[in-house]
Amino acid sequence: MTFPSLNTNTIERNRLKLQHELDRAKSSAERNAKGQFATPPALAHDILKQAKQYCPSDRSFRFLDPAFGTGAFFSALRSVFPANRVTAARGYEVDSHYGAPATELWQGAGLDLRIEDFTLVSPSSAEPLFDLVISNPPYVRHHHLQNQEKNWLRLRSNAVAGIEISGLAGLYCYFIALSHQWMAPGALAGWLIPSEFMDVNYGAAIKRYLLDRVTLLHIHRFDPADVQFGDALVSSAIVWFRNERPPANYRVRMTYGGSLIEPKTERHVATRDLRSSRKWTRFPCSSSEPSVDVPTLRDFFQIKRGLVTGDNKFFILNKKEITDKNLPQHMFRPILPSPRSLVTDEVPSDDSGEPVLADGVFLLDCRIPSEQVCRDYPNLWTYLEEGRDRGVADRYICRHRTPWYVQEFRPPAPFVCTYLGRAGKKKKNPPFRFILNRSRATATNVYLMLYPIEEVADAMIKDSTLQERTWAVLKSIRSEVLFNEGRVYGGGLHKLEPRELANVPSAALGELFANVASRAKQIDLFADLPTDVPHSTN
Repeated sequence: MTFPSLNTNTIERNRLKLQHELDRAKSSAERNAKGQFATPPALAHDILKQAKQYCPSDRSFRFLDPAFGTGAFFSALRSVFPANRVTAARGYEVDSHYGAPATELWQGAGLDLRIEDFTLVSPSSAEPLFDLVISNPPYVRHHHLQNQEKNWLRLRSNAVAGIEISGLAGLYCYFIALSHQWMAPGALAGWLIPSEFMDVNYGAAIKRYLLDRVTLLHIHRFDPADVQFGDALVSSAIVWFRNERPPANYRVRMTYGGSLIEPKTERHVATRDLRSSRKWTRFPCSSSEPSVDVPTLRDFFQIKRGLVTGDNKFFILNKKEITDKNLPQHMFRPILPSPRSLVTDEVPSDDSGEPVLADGVFLLDCRIPSEQVCRDYPNLWTYLEEGRDRGVADRYICRHRTPWYVQEFRPPAPFVCTYLGRAGKKKKNPPFRFILNRSRATATNVYLMLYPIEEVADAMIKDSTLQERTWAVLKSIRSEVLFNEGRVYGGGLHKLEPRELANVPSAALGELFANVASRAKQIDLFADLPTDVPHSTN
């Protein structure tokens, strides 16, 4: 087949206008749920320019885009490659809202555009497979997928690509797996996907696929502060691989920052280092895994996320609100305010253990049956009924508790860490804050709570200086070390889960507590919880 000549500049202007009109016709929430985030034209052009570098110059090829949209990649393909290099081009688009106008736009351009769900179709044995697969698959998170659909996708991915994909994976993981059956031997694939697969547990299947089933060529990760999609806070990566069995050990090009064509940082990483690394985002800027001889925070702390109230505005009140409503003070316990409101990194306390803060707040922590509340605390009962009328009792967390107003068990921790933070040279404060809590205040789930293991707690009792020295060590942990263990989202928003914080190495803590036993001797502060009080296991 000979592709017709096109005025690529004119048709690209028309495509961008069409894309804008179609996007405006949908709400942001609807496009978010369906993962419809259009590829920026400059980025699409860079991706096809790099594809040209990987494609043998003396061969023609068949092109496939499994998530076509309005055709950003096809437009770039026609601009970058001569018409005689492309023998066939096919696209799949599940949403006719985009597919029907795109069909009209590209009429006569040599494109076979099918308005179908790519995950439900298989290649025909009567036609050749494809040599170049380029796609920006739908960024649909797992909770937007129905269980029946998810089970089908997992079974098909295993059958097609031989990988077991987690039920927590986004739709883009299934697109990569299911495209395997469409690729000719030696075919080139370029995927524009969220970089989260490089770090999270559900990304392990994709990483195994990239190392075992195909030859991984190059991963470029954009600086998270440089959001590629203006309407999606997601950190992006471009993954290149070839459909051929990989050598026993070779080096993969890993780049970061800048553009795909002119990255800021570059390094070639041995696949054995990728296999042994839990988090690929440490490359190319950092070395591989920390030495196993270096202790991590889990050797000294049991780390839990703070409690989930169910409705902070209802359950957390200040003293004036408690007094004005004439609520029983003993039914409230102190709780740390949000990180934005907590201006200090050291929380002092008075003789009773109450934090000395200008904007102190308290958590409603009533653990008696509703009948007793109604009988003995009429004002509190009135307040609870107001909450029920406002729908608080029907919220997800509350309706799974008995009674609905009871709170999780979270004793105060001497150290807490904020679990979200942004990196930036202009910011005065570090992205993650370690706070010394000298009070008996608990904390909500915007904090991670660090409880010293038994041996560390005993050492702190014997040496009163150890608590402050430990705090100093925690504060001295470099942001880059924390970033290596956490995850990042578009706009430079970094996040640490309890297990990720527990993996942070600290030789200084090892020196400070040289005689402390390993984490095998940790005590579980949550082992003896009453069975009727729900608690988080994070």
